[in-house]
Amino acid sequence: MYYKVADGNQEILLLYLDDLFGKGEGKLILDSKGKLVMEFELEDLGIIHNFLDHEVWQKPREIMVSQGKYAVEILKRFRTMDWESIPMT
Repeated sequence: MYYKVADGNQEILLLYLDDLFGKGEGKLILDSKGKLVMEFELEDLGIIHNFLDHEVWQKPREIMVSQGKYAVEILKRFRTMDWESIPMT
């Protein structure tokens, strides 16, 4: 994770292997994108909804990340979705 503030503008870059997520304001994020495109073969996918199996919601000046889908899969896997079916000892 890279975090930068320049001239009051914030930028966050999350990088994992070949996955990159960038969020920023104005010229700062555009400059970073331009530099990355010059060095690497990149494709801008626009607003993301999933990053490394995390659900992502974006609003102006806000990013929310959740593993809710993963948590439900774990509960289903161990058959604990229905709390009434859990044996009490």
